[in-house]
Amino acid sequence: MIKESLFAAEEREAKLDKLGDILQVLEKHVDFKALSQAIDQSAPRPDRTQGGRPPFPTEVIVRVVVLQQLYNLSDEQMEFQLLDRLSFQRFVGLRQSSQIPDRTTLWTFKERLVEANASETLFDAVNRELNKHGYLARCGQIVDATLVPAPRQRLNKDEKVLVKQDAMPIDWTPAQRRQKDIDATWTKKHGKSYYGYKLSTSADKRYKLIRKLKVSTASEHDTHHLEAVLDTGNTSRDVYADKGYVDSEREARLQEDGWRTHIQRKAPKGKPLSDCQQRRNQRIAKSRARVEHVYASLQQMGGKGLRCIGLDRAVLQLNLKAATYNLRRLCSLKTSGVASAFAC
Repeated sequence: MIKESLFAAEEREAKLDKLGDILQVLEKHVDFKALSQAIDQSAPRPDRTQGGRPPFPTEVIVRVVVLQQLYNLSDEQMEFQLLDRLSFQRFVGLRQSSQIPDRTTLWTFKERLVEANASETLFDAVNRELNKHGYLARCGQIVDATLVPAPRQRLNKDEKVLVKQDAMPIDWTPAQRRQKDIDATWTKKHGKSYYGYKLSTSADKRYKLIRKLKVSTASEHDTHHLEAVLDTGNTSRDVYADKGYVDSEREARLQEDGWRTHIQRKAPKGKPLSDCQQRRNQRIAKSRARVEHVYASLQQMGGKGLRCIGLDRAVLQLNLKAATYNLRRLCSLKTSGVASAFAC
């Protein structure tokens, strides 16, 4: 027989806690009020003097956005899951509410961040939270980049010419103008063509947390962003990177600035690497490979695909994804008992 209970909701919540709800770990360790205050400072809430329904508190929307990035949900699916899932309602704080943020509310919030040039605000605020917990950037940093596909655009020759000139064909309808991504570009990797954007990151070697990031179109070379993502706050001056970042002039410049570069060597055409160079590459690879764990986690969270149009929104989306990855990684470090005062 099916047992009915007046306290079914409370009993289910107790079972969720016993099974290990990651959202409750987030609730325990993350100061979402501080995150929301940082956003309100960078992107002030709209003026409500003309009336209308009061908006949801920023903290509620921040929690919803974290859920959305953690589980790779569209705005529409996020609205549905908030109505349907007990753990989501409890985490957001709307267990007893008859209203939840809908898809339009989420879209408006993200556009507010884009228009205020505050796309990196949440990511920076999360990194401050990491530092509060003592997880400072340690033991050097690993720089790498990954391609982020965007929906492919079907353009004829004339349209491609106009797009390269940062213009749009005059005969495009308003709907086409909204849906055509003219910022994304094509590139080739290992003989395969990709369309979209590129995410360059710097992750610390000790905790595998993303400390700096840069978003660009796919056609921009990885090496252009190495210096842009260097984290000067790392306790070590060691920098690890693969052979795609080889540039003797830049390496000399970085060494003059006090950086210790560990960049794998690339064999010139027709001239294989020496045994010494190969052993050096293998030593670097053992440390550099840790960044692949970061990208694997981002891919698991849907970070290798975009549901938005344009570079500005791609920057916001990937900053939100990286911030959520860092929060999830914080939970993992706390649960595993990794000491924040670990010395290299």
